[in-house]
Amino acid sequence: MKTNRTAAEFLYTGLDPEPVRNGYVEYGDDGTIVSAGICDDIAAEPDYRKGAIVPGFVNSHCHLELSHLKGKFRKKTGMSGFIDQINELRDSTSAENRKAEASKWLDILWKQGVSAMADISNCDDTFLVKAASPLYTRTFLEVFGTEPEDCQAVIDGVRKLASEAAQAGIDAAPTPHACYTMSPELVTAASAEGLAAGFLSYHSEESREEEDLMIYGTGALADNYKGRRLSTPPVTGKPSLCYFTDRLLQVHEPPFDEHILLVHNVCLTQEALDYASQYLKNVWWAVCPLSNIFIHDALPPVDLMRRNHLRITVGTDSLSSNDTLDMTAEMYCLQEAFKNVPFGEILGWATYNGASFLSKTDLLGSISEGKKPGIVWIRNISQDGRLTKESVSERII
Repeated sequence: MKTNRTAAEFLYTGLDPEPVRNGYVEYGDDGTIVSAGICDDIAAEPDYRKGAIVPGFVNSHCHLELSHLKGKFRKKTGMSGFIDQINELRDSTSAENRKAEASKWLDILWKQGVSAMADISNCDDTFLVKAASPLYTRTFLEVFGTEPEDCQAVIDGVRKLASEAAQAGIDAAPTPHACYTMSPELVTAASAEGLAAGFLSYHSEESREEEDLMIYGTGALADNYKGRRLSTPPVTGKPSLCYFTDRLLQVHEPPFDEHILLVHNVCLTQEALDYASQYLKNVWWAVCPLSNIFIHDALPPVDLMRRNHLRITVGTDSLSSNDTLDMTAEMYCLQEAFKNVPFGEILGWATYNGASFLSKTDLLGSISEGKKPGIVWIRNISQDGRLTKESVSERII
């Protein structure tokens, strides 16, 4: 087999937070890693680069179908204001334009080095685009419905959508959205559908407004839903993650070994974490920092998450709540906000941990012999191997 070789100042494998200085990767034409290690003589390397070589990224939370909304949303409106804008603008362009923008941004994601993605779909706009892409996606067919009497109709509709996804040739299954957009019955029914497929993604504790709604029944989100004459979830006096866990307990007996991704976690507390951890044994915790700043001007409690040894992943969310879908920009945001965290650890969140959630570590997530993670070059790295404001990523293979 013909092999190729590239080398750089820093090699991050995705498994070790410390980089290999002057590291190389040898790989086949199909991208399979043959070997990796320290260069004997950088002057003799045929392809030596300034910067870092890293495995392909795994974007663990994206709404590709909302790519047509780039630049249309006001920032820092809070969740209530964001929902109003979604309701106003979501269908403000043609299906052809929505699909074209999704295709464009999926190509950008691939070229920037994203090898796999957990993507949210509420319709079929992106199915064929994803089926044709070299980028692997697992699609979560997200459902909404605040009124209990609508539960069965919503489930019937998402089952039909899941059948269309299967016909398109992509991995997909239903999933619940969030506590405040769904009746308790629908949370449980949609969760049962997702868990049956082995994977579930859920927007969890994304905003203070969400927590105020669940704990006290008050706040901007409560006022928004009541003003539209929509039902709100029961006031529990507990964090919303506790409520979600209780709804899951209606599906089957614990423990839950299915892969569960809790997304955002901006208001995560030790109380909520401890409660969920009693039952949910296979959880990953996605952070989307630029989206959280865009909507709420807030960040998740990364120090709390690290103290509890949580498996953190990184996502971009959508272009309705972000200016870009750039995993390097997300990692830089985290690195600068939490300066005690090594860049190599953050990279592991954005590579290996995401691949682990998707059950793809046999191929993706790390530069390891026999895998095909994609190889990515990050330019404009600091002298100690950290990201800078000018850092950009580019796929090598």
